[in-house]
Amino acid sequence: MSGRTLLNISRAVQCLQAGELIAYPTEAVFGLGCDPACETAVRKLLALKDRPFEAGLILIADRFERFEPYIPALETGQKEQAMAAWPGPVTWLFPRAESVPDWLAGKHQTIALRVTAHPVCRELCAAFEGAIVSTSANPNQKEPARSAAEVDAYFGFALCGTVAGVLGGENRPSEIRDLATGRVIREA
Repeated sequence: MSGRTLLNISRAVQCLQAGELIAYPTEAVFGLGCDPACETAVRKLLALKDRPFEAGLILIADRFERFEPYIPALETGQKEQAMAAWPGPVTWLFPRAESVPDWLAGKHQTIALRVTAHPVCRELCAAFEGAIVSTSANPNQKEPARSAAEVDAYFGFALCGTVAGVLGGENRPSEIRDLATGRVIREA
């Protein structure tokens, strides 16, 4: 495992602040992340995964308030609807604030947000004091990594490192629901 560097939370935050990419365990698979405010990092992540920017990305956080820069004022009951499933493995498509760039939300008028229940992700977001990009750690059309060794096999030296930790108990990536309609976009 020549490329793998295991990171503690403090070092992972330094990587995020420097515009670098990291991997970390999530509820079901390892995720790739970066600072969502850093266009260079987001574009590097998209290129590394061979993921089209039009698809958009998920942001995770340890608490809802971290998402306020990315969403407009919500309609009555919308926050409560999402909070009923959080923290947990449900991603909601929220209306997107006008300031959210296309390189983050893709072609969508929504942005995908999740308050995670995974302890490593929660600690990472709290230490970073913000939301982070979260997408499965795999090249486009490949199976998501389920271990730090698999992350390394896919990405090696392209990452600042992988945060130490274990996966949560979920078998599949998070369910995605539309906040406006409640419709399930991707089943868990």
